[in-house]
Amino acid sequence: MRAATYRVPRAAGDAEDGECDVFFFGAGQGGDVQSNIKRWIGQFELEGGKPADKAARITKETVAGLAVTRIDVSGTYLASAGPMAPRGAVRKPGFRLLGAIVEAPGGNVFFKFTGPAKTVAEAQGKFEALIKSVTR
Repeated sequence: MRAATYRVPRAAGDAEDGECDVFFFGAGQGGDVQSNIKRWIGQFELEGGKPADKAARITKETVAGLAVTRIDVSGTYLASAGPMAPRGAVRKPGFRLLGAIVEAPGGNVFFKFTGPAKTVAEAQGKFEALIKSVTR
């Protein structure tokens, strides 16, 4: 379940704002860490339609005693057109995703920040602060 959605104001010159979503489904829900990382990578492709899996940077760390898996991937974002849309994904070149999955005792918490690469870079410090603010 989506717990929160934040609009991230676009950087100068970018055509649209970014979006940071927070999801929490409860214990044992929402899928495992690797499946979600793989799905997020699959929402991007590189030039020429190549998969983004080799370009994605995945790191692990501990924040407040909790395991956190992070992802940073850029390319063409294959954004969902929505459940009622007549066609599949909307292609958004020049996008970036910063994600973090926090393995909390009550269930994983998913943070997904997407937007034009310049907008994401400009707000990256705030995203980092958000992830560092998690507590048990």
